Amino acid sequence: MNANDMTRVVLIDDKAYQRHADGALTALIDLTDDEKLDALSENEIDARAKADPDAVTMSDEAWLKASLEKPEKMPVGLKLDRDVVEWFKAQGGRGYQTRINAVLRKYMEANRKAS
Repeated sequence: MNANDMTRVVLIDDKAYQRHADGALTALIDLTDDEKLDALSENEIDARAKADPDAVTMSDEAWLKASLEKPEKMPVGLKLDRDVVEWFKAQGGRGYQTRINAVLRKYMEANRKAS
């Protein structure tokens, strides 16, 4: 398996994104029906997974090579307008810097694709 065959998944605020070769991220949509899944037995889940034509069986070796990456954070000194920071804090207090980072990432991705 070469590097081009590997799918890179990163977690940002507990949401999964696929990282592309150019560094762009695509949000992965969770289509799981948790209530329906909770009602199934382990054997039913295994049988459905094996019957899924889109399912890719991964060997133990492939699982050992799989990775889940979190983007590296870099501390910066940044001056923001007080009302902007207060608004982000009001959206849930803790984690406001992560939310600001997510907004900046979306802006970066939108402008990276446009250029």
